[in-house]
Amino acid sequence: MFTGIITDIGRIESIEPAGDTKFVIATAYDTAAIAIGASICCSGICLTVVDKGSAAVDAVEGAAGWFAVTASAETLACSNLGDWASGGLVNLERALKVGDELGGHIVSGHVDGVVEIYGIEKDGDSLRFRFTHGEDLAPYIAPKGSVCLNGVSLTVNEVDDSGFGINIIPHTQEMTTFGAAKVGNRVNLEIDVLARYVARLAQKETL
Repeated sequence: MFTGIITDIGRIESIEPAGDTKFVIATAYDTAAIAIGASICCSGICLTVVDKGSAAVDAVEGAAGWFAVTASAETLACSNLGDWASGGLVNLERALKVGDELGGHIVSGHVDGVVEIYGIEKDGDSLRFRFTHGEDLAPYIAPKGSVCLNGVSLTVNEVDDSGFGINIIPHTQEMTTFGAAKVGNRVNLEIDVLARYVARLAQKETL
């Protein structure tokens, strides 16, 4: 489980397509403290560490080491992993420990769908992002509710037939990949687990 509070921005060092695709990611994390088999949320996707190294990666400022994860064809098809390229940036969060502060909301790292940024505009010191949503996801997105976008816990401002809007403050822009996001980018979306079960209960009551 995760909280949607990003603790590092990693950089994709290499991508090795095979039966499963292997991604090597440079990070500022102390990789000596990361166990093989540990889960790390990579831009909203819970992935398993299969290899790691503690030596600094050349040309990656601030990197303390690297770790490798693999993704199946199913994961590639259900997320924006297929858009990743060497040199790209990835939001990272290590798994929640019992007793850790829950600063965002409960996040599983299971992507429910991929949405697209179709608008970005200034809103005071913040940026107002507009995202598409499909009919299958729309019932789970509500004003003032929580969503996880590329691993970041965010609050929905408004929802309409074309999509939903979110304000991203300067701190979040600086500490996540949203500071470099552009219109047309595809983004991993995980709906709030509470919204999922509330919608399910409501569906049962109408049967």
